Amino acid sequence: MTDSPTGGAAFGDQRLSTDAGHGLGIGPVLQPFEDVRKIAVLRGGGLGDVLFSVPALESLAAAYPEATLTLLGTEAHAALFRGRPGPVHRVEPLPFAHGVRPGPEDPQAVALFQQRMRAEQFDLAVQLHGGGRFSNPFLLELGARHTVGTRTEDAAPLERSIPYLYYQHEVLRALEVVGLAGAAPAAFQPELEPLAGEEALLAGLLADGRPSLVTIHPGATDQRRRWPASYFGEVAARAADDGCQVLVVGDPSDTALANEVVERGCERAGSGNGGGISSVAGQLGLAELSAVLRASDVMLGNDSGPRHLAQAVGTPTVGIYWVGNMIMAGPLGRTLHRVHLSWLTRCPVCSADLTQVGWTAERCPHEFSLTREIRAEDVYADLRQLRATSLLLRGK
Repeated sequence: MTDSPTGGAAFGDQRLSTDAGHGLGIGPVLQPFEDVRKIAVLRGGGLGDVLFSVPALESLAAAYPEATLTLLGTEAHAALFRGRPGPVHRVEPLPFAHGVRPGPEDPQAVALFQQRMRAEQFDLAVQLHGGGRFSNPFLLELGARHTVGTRTEDAAPLERSIPYLYYQHEVLRALEVVGLAGAAPAAFQPELEPLAGEEALLAGLLADGRPSLVTIHPGATDQRRRWPASYFGEVAARAADDGCQVLVVGDPSDTALANEVVERGCERAGSGNGGGISSVAGQLGLAELSAVLRASDVMLGNDSGPRHLAQAVGTPTVGIYWVGNMIMAGPLGRTLHRVHLSWLTRCPVCSADLTQVGWTAERCPHEFSLTREIRAEDVYADLRQLRATSLLLRGK
């Protein structure tokens, strides 16, 4: 099959047998490339974005065990993987470049980065960064012997590619891409090994005398994905009344929101129980956040990086999702992960179709919570059940 002008699957000179990839991958698992010793993977974006790529990275490492894997990502990704066992050998922070990494672009910095990466002489470059309009040309500038990835109809072709269709789970999309390089799935959900000495990072954060820890993250980059703070406060109060310690987490931009959740929780909690609710938003680095989430018996959050991190470190989660985001980023299992869905598909103000993605329709200007119809009592019922499951699994 050759490259398709309509964005169809393009496998270069690879011919598929009638059973190619059968039972092995999400899509076709093609023949691996020969003599691959150095792999570059392009995956910028936030914490959740890079976590979704972890199963694909594990699969590449299994398919090419002698190769080194360089992630082209961000400083936050470097902090996440630093000192942690896994498939990533090193992280090269991307320069600011339109469509690849948002920020004040410096064309000279971009050119120098690409020149430095070309000098690495990568054998294989993998594009896991969107539809390829900007990321495919960026990837091709690295000069790798082989390239695989996704592409929209107007994106530059790679040696092997699959169509970029927006509504697909990001983990499965990445696994389908690495299948083009001969990597069958080695995992289906992100898993992160503990950092060395991780328990020491919890010093001073865990309260004595409470049987379990519940962590809440009320933030999300997109305001529409945020469940109302008062609802998180109600869940926090119920957990505190059940004797739990409740820690509200987030980055510095979440501080005010986290404080509101604590205030609402303390107002609703029974006499003397509000002291079990506190915020550490803006106070934890990624290593400390990872340690707190691993120590938690259950985590509640919107569709955002900390919820995905909690799942990756093995903690049960309750997630608040809009249905479109659930398709892209929801947990695959339900034994340890529960989801509460909003099925809203039109803006409540102007009736704009919310299912249309950014390049097919402009986002309407109205900001609102897509998930406000989800009831706190239903969420807490799942949280309480998962907390009991977690305590049983941990032998508490």
